[in-house]
Amino acid sequence: MENFSPEDGLRVIQTMIDKTKNSVADNSFYFLLWGWLVLIGALLQYILFVIVKTPLHPVAWNVMFIGFIASAIHGARAKGRSVRTYVDDGLKNIWLCLGVIQILVVFVFGRFGGWEYCYTAFILTYSIGCFLTGRLLRFGPLVWGAVACWALAVLTTYVGIETKMLLMAAAILISYIIPGHLLRREYKKQKAKEAHV
Repeated sequence: MENFSPEDGLRVIQTMIDKTKNSVADNSFYFLLWGWLVLIGALLQYILFVIVKTPLHPVAWNVMFIGFIASAIHGARAKGRSVRTYVDDGLKNIWLCLGVIQILVVFVFGRFGGWEYCYTAFILTYSIGCFLTGRLLRFGPLVWGAVACWALAVLTTYVGIETKMLLMAAAILISYIIPGHLLRREYKKQKAKEAHV
């Protein structure tokens, strides 16, 4: 322990980050599941609101129940399979907090009749999770997805409700789906590399 140099400390930290990145990449399931469900919900609501012109357009968001069920099943199956780091636990708590905030946003805006403002709030909460995850994992696509969300959130304040729906679909594509697939690809490459060593 006496010979533990600053370089050794940095190597330990980098190893923890790499393990966490692999853990998150292995669980990119959640990014992709929720990303695709939100994209489907936003586009389906747009179709029901703009093309079909039904007042029942919010039912499009019932697809989110699939996410709750699939996440619970996937989480139960994955429990205890891998070693968890402090970074893993930190990320889990960040996303748990953001999930609760999003549910509360729906409740608050729904209660006061301003549901159309939910889109801006959702895009901003996506950006928080993606930015923090990207910075902790040193994974640029998540950080850039968050930055794009900031720009899209500002843009939502200048457009009508129909365009807000499309901007939310764009935000989820940029911040969840594309980085989720890139993270998954990086994980598969790393696993292939480890298999050849």
